[in-house]
Amino acid sequence: MRLILLGPPGAGKGTQAQRLVHKHGIVQLSTGEMLRAAVAAGTPIGLKAKDIMASGALVPDDVVVGIIADRIEEPDAKKGFILDGFPRTVPQAAALDELLKKKHLKLDAVVELRVNESALLERVETRVAQMRERGEEVRIDDTPEVLSKRLASYRAQTEPLVHYYSEKRKLITVDGMMTIEQVTAAINRVLAALEADSAAKAEKKAAARKPAKARKPAGKAKAATAAKGTGKAAKKSAKKAVKKAAKATARKAKKASKPAGKAVKGRKKTAAKAKSRAAGTRTVKTRKVAKKATKKGAKTVKRLTKRR
Repeated sequence: MRLILLGPPGAGKGTQAQRLVHKHGIVQLSTGEMLRAAVAAGTPIGLKAKDIMASGALVPDDVVVGIIADRIEEPDAKKGFILDGFPRTVPQAAALDELLKKKHLKLDAVVELRVNESALLERVETRVAQMRERGEEVRIDDTPEVLSKRLASYRAQTEPLVHYYSEKRKLITVDGMMTIEQVTAAINRVLAALEADSAAKAEKKAAARKPAKARKPAGKAKAATAAKGTGKAAKKSAKKAVKKAAKATARKAKKASKPAGKAVKGRKKTAAKAKSRAAGTRTVKTRKVAKKATKKGAKTVKRLTKRR
């Protein structure tokens, strides 16, 4: 995680930086300390800074950026870092962006501790008054007068960074007037949300980078393996299905033929009955006619006998 802490003098940046270092295992990089370390180590950029500092001039931005470039390459900065005291101006911020871009790194967030300047001045005044009452020595740079000058310098040079990083959607603003614990909790919540979002985006990007061709053969291979493994089973299932269908068709045909057979038998019986009835009717009629003829013949014979 790579962070920048913004805020006027007395906002509590040093306290929160130490807590972030402990929580995330990252290093706090102070430009002053980095300059002194580079000079002591005798690095090319350190020697250049030494000559400039010896002359009493301000170290130019390109030298400071060069020292930062060397420092973030060291092993303890691999997990990330918090920049303390840099950038102080918009040109320094732009130079830092170019440095990180060349190293294929990105700034995760810029945490602004927003405070009330009047409240900061009151705090300093109270602290100085209490130190004097106790007879303690007051530091020259820890007075309301010095703080007022430092606040004016912050507004003129560093405060424009709030707008700069806000446009880049890197700015996180936290109320620095809360208690130390509350400020720490607020920062941790926002950073945890950022980490989760970054992890989700990285996973999505990694999935999108997979070549389409690489994904297709994998799908085909799976299909081929599945087809091969189920080929025999499919054939057996097909044969069983055919036999089952044939048996079902035969049963349906047999059932369909039974009513037809019954109908034929019924029709035959009906025809036989009708024939028998017809025959019986004809017999009865023949008998009646014969009987009538016999009677008529008897009468005729009788008449003839009388005539004789």
